[in-house]
Amino acid sequence: MLIGEVARRSGVSARMLRHYESLGLVRPSGRTGSGYREYSGEDIRRIFHIESLRSLGLSLREIGRALDDPSFTPSALVDDLIRQTRERIAAETELLTRLRRIDAADPAGWEGVLQVVSLLQALGSKSAQARQRAALSSADEAPVPVEALVEAVLSEREPNVAGALRWALARSGDRGAALLSKGLGSPAAAVRERAVQSLAEMPGGEAAAHLRDALANPDIVVRRYAALALGARGEADAVPMLIDMIVEGRNDTDAADALSVLASDTARADQIATRLVDHLAHDTTQAPARGRLTQALAGIPGTRASRALVELSHDEDRAVALTAAYLLQLRDAR
Repeated sequence: MLIGEVARRSGVSARMLRHYESLGLVRPSGRTGSGYREYSGEDIRRIFHIESLRSLGLSLREIGRALDDPSFTPSALVDDLIRQTRERIAAETELLTRLRRIDAADPAGWEGVLQVVSLLQALGSKSAQARQRAALSSADEAPVPVEALVEAVLSEREPNVAGALRWALARSGDRGAALLSKGLGSPAAAVRERAVQSLAEMPGGEAAAHLRDALANPDIVVRRYAALALGARGEADAVPMLIDMIVEGRNDTDAADALSVLASDTARADQIATRLVDHLAHDTTQAPARGRLTQALAGIPGTRASRALVELSHDEDRAVALTAAYLLQLRDAR
């Protein structure tokens, strides 16, 4: 079969076939009387083998070795190809992410593009100061895409930088709330904590909705952060968790402050007081917890809390009784 016919049947151009021949990959078995190359069936099979190996990403040099070296074993080469392919995919994925973020920033011109690129690079810097500057300047210069801010805050370990990133996210509105909520399901506890902390500082109803969902999160730390944030926003869903925190002695002072905020609603104040009293009356509530629950009543206005303190001023636990009596004096002095 002549070279033109081989090119038509194999899909490999005559020029590429000559290139293969110049490299010694394919040598036509014969020549016609006129001196034209003539390929045998075995030659054509070798051409198909070459094309198959090229489709795997092998170089022509590697293909020649694979076909001609009897001792060649493909396993090591295939493993290396897998590694190279993964690295290439990772690099292309990173590039695609960067391009999408630049597009999301909607820069007006090339200067805007360069500003976004500079900020994105700074967010990924090894320097904590550079990352912090990028977060703080994101509102004044070209806006950093929310996705980039969320990724940065979920991975940031430096407290000052993390605070700056949360500030930048809060200024961006609640657009990042949905992205942050995905961090609540991370297998890494630190990421879950960063996610709920960031949601706590974000305004808007969407962030509040994700915080309410977080009250049922399997991670107790996430539930506590969510309860404190919701309590500060006046969300009654946080009350049970806040009381549990007081009983357990975990951020109990902050939890009591959050209950005080919630109790500013007159109708809700008596309900909160009743819940606190119910825990005080429970047989399994230990003495330290009863003391903390009594102190929490101090921030709850209304007759229900006052009556409870009067009763507790005669409690068998002297510490509880003294605390209640002191709190009553403070209430009377107001």
